[in-house]
Amino acid sequence: MKYSEAQRGRVFVIRLEDGDILHEEIERFAADKGIRAAMLTALGGADAGSRLVVGPEEGRAPNIVPMETVLDDVCEVTGTGTLFPDEAGSPVLHMHLACGRGQQTVTGCVRHGVKIWHVLEIILTELTGTQAARRPDAATGFDLLCP
Repeated sequence: MKYSEAQRGRVFVIRLEDGDILHEEIERFAADKGIRAAMLTALGGADAGSRLVVGPEEGRAPNIVPMETVLDDVCEVTGTGTLFPDEAGSPVLHMHLACGRGQQTVTGCVRHGVKIWHVLEIILTELTGTQAARRPDAATGFDLLCP
């Protein structure tokens, strides 16, 4: 386990609108507001055609190949995530959504493009006093959070 402490900073109430791309809007917002780190909760709707990363093809393979699914219809969503800078200092959102319609739910990471259906409400809580950032990890190929 690796950890560091942080304090709560500003809290933002955000409404994304129809057609917005979730990670693009949040990363742009964070850059515009000078937010270096944050935690987020979200609820609302995802549109058909939204893409989610839903796991690796093989759990312990030496080369991790992500699986992707595309939502075939509008879904109700709820999710949580974090935002930390990459090596260049750019904010990067890591958020997972549970997307449901009827009796079916799929859960995945938003990094391949989730398109908002009418509205997605987000509460973004800024984290201050931390130097945590995402750094490349040679073993996994991921940019891992380094507290």
